[in-house]
Amino acid sequence: MKFLLIFWWMTERFLDYITYEKRYSSHTVHAYKADLDQFSTFLEKQFQLKDLNRVNHQMIRSWTVDLMDRGYTARTVNRKITTLKSFYRFLVKEGMISENPTNKVISPKASSRLPVFVETESMDQLFTGVDFGEGYEASRDRLILEMLYATGMRLSELINLEEEDIYTEKLVMKVTGKRNKERMIPFTGYLAGLIRDYLAEKQKTFPAPQPESYLFLTGKGKKLYPKMVYHMVHHYLDQVTTISKRSPHVIRHTFATHMLNNGADLNAIKEILGHASLAATQVYTHNTIEKLKSIYKSAHPRA
Repeated sequence: MKFLLIFWWMTERFLDYITYEKRYSSHTVHAYKADLDQFSTFLEKQFQLKDLNRVNHQMIRSWTVDLMDRGYTARTVNRKITTLKSFYRFLVKEGMISENPTNKVISPKASSRLPVFVETESMDQLFTGVDFGEGYEASRDRLILEMLYATGMRLSELINLEEEDIYTEKLVMKVTGKRNKERMIPFTGYLAGLIRDYLAEKQKTFPAPQPESYLFLTGKGKKLYPKMVYHMVHHYLDQVTTISKRSPHVIRHTFATHMLNNGADLNAIKEILGHASLAATQVYTHNTIEKLKSIYKSAHPRA
């Protein structure tokens, strides 16, 4: 029990550090906490530890094997190992432990997985063939889908957009991404028109003073929440595509893939998406290569 209390105290110090100094998102902080709670419970049950300095790489390896045996994917296990590495680097830096047991940990190899995206024809059908209805919520849902596809922004970025972040005259919007990094995303005159129409509908539904400054609100005037947007996107994508995943993040993948297929510069896509490195954006080139392979096989006489 004493071990768990000490581990809990160190975890709280670490979570404060990534929250207030590193400025990680609340979603990331919650995920890190869940990983560390899961790890500490495993250590206490399997090894009955009394001293945190006795944690070694074999114990961490045992935990990863246990996770894999219980059906966790290599990708998920790698994310949990990343949590541990950050945690133990912090403990060493703060002088709470003498050695970092994660230095000898080897992450399991994850199978390469290409981003799922919606075909261009299906996205066209979404905006030209689907009936969104009338009223505020219909106008909001249509604009959310249009904006996700036009900008490639993350779900959290969309939910936190405020009216003052949209510059319809300049055709740019200010988005606050991971670790509170701000970036400007351009958009089209067509989207600007939809935004103006939506704001007019919003003004009719929620006369001044409006309950919230956020761009998108629920039917009751509250801030949108992730599950609501997820279900809405799933509902409409379900009408135009049969792909297994139908989420806001799939529209982000769709934006990047379609931009790349139509000749956009990879660095420009990186800046719009808000990726920290080009490596995160390069995954979309694989979809382009797969498309080229398909065209080659169907068009070349000797393919």
